[in-house]
Amino acid sequence: MPNDFKHPALNVQQDKPLVYTAMSKHLFYFRMFISVFVLKNGGVPLNPFMVFDYFLLDAVDRDLVRESNNNLVKRCDEIWVFGAVSNGVLAEIQIANQQSKKVRYFAIEKPHKIVEIDKNNVELEDDIKELRHLM
Repeated sequence: MPNDFKHPALNVQQDKPLVYTAMSKHLFYFRMFISVFVLKNGGVPLNPFMVFDYFLLDAVDRDLVRESNNNLVKRCDEIWVFGAVSNGVLAEIQIANQQSKKVRYFAIEKPHKIVEIDKNNVELEDDIKELRHLM
């Protein structure tokens, strides 16, 4: 029995890396620009602020969202860190490092200008500045 079903989605099945997009809650408003950046650079974005919005508007306990984010980190191929590192992002970096995931760092100069930077040039939020050695 032939399959007569046709759809454009059946013609685009190239495997691409799953990229977890780690960012501080202070960059929430950049979430779409970051997802576009990952797509344009060959990855499939696993963007926690697109998946769960802002902690699901606190409709569930934040630790449930954090645990879900951690599962995304463990299942992704790479983690891309955008902007200044917060304490939550540092935790995600540590989980990625424990899993031997590739971690890349990016600065957001403008919504449409995101550039890769060296780990040593990454900014840390004030409450974790002394924890750079844990990255």
